[in-house]
Amino acid sequence: MTITHKHKILNIVTVITVTIFFSCKDNFKEVQQIGISENEPIGVAENINLKYTDSGKVKAVLISPKMLDYSNRDFPFSEFPEGIVLDLFDDENKSSVIIADYAIIYNETDLIDLQGNVKITTQKKDTLYAEQLFYDQKKEWLFTNKPVKFRTGLDLIHGNGFDSNTKFTNAEVLEVTGLITIDE
Repeated sequence: MTITHKHKILNIVTVITVTIFFSCKDNFKEVQQIGISENEPIGVAENINLKYTDSGKVKAVLISPKMLDYSNRDFPFSEFPEGIVLDLFDDENKSSVIIADYAIIYNETDLIDLQGNVKITTQKKDTLYAEQLFYDQKKEWLFTNKPVKFRTGLDLIHGNGFDSNTKFTNAEVLEVTGLITIDE
């Protein structure tokens, strides 16, 4: 049995084709990441004015000069390096305002980390001042173990830590270091 030149070329082509076929892999995610450093954000948004509505009512308005999207990381997050102003509206359209010099939102844990001159003013005019404050979106809970000032009614309370629900109905300053009652 003689092998012709044509058969040799056909066998070589078949071997190469099978090799190429089995060496291919699904690397779509790798292709998407080409040109993107893991240390760089996948997106940048500037001059954000985001309105969140529910049933036709505005529930929140987020304003920030810049947002960096790091959803390309193993532990994805969004960063607001130039701060935020967040207005939250209740069912009666009364607002609470949150201000911070810096914020970061961790997507997987639903935790928000507010830092630098954090100030929360409720619709009842209670005001919390903190260096850093965390907000657990799932539990709707605010907390910190850093120094705070909390003005409620005629009291100004200083302490090292704070725990509260988002409505401040059970707000507690931890490790109280000072209490001033203002007479009007």
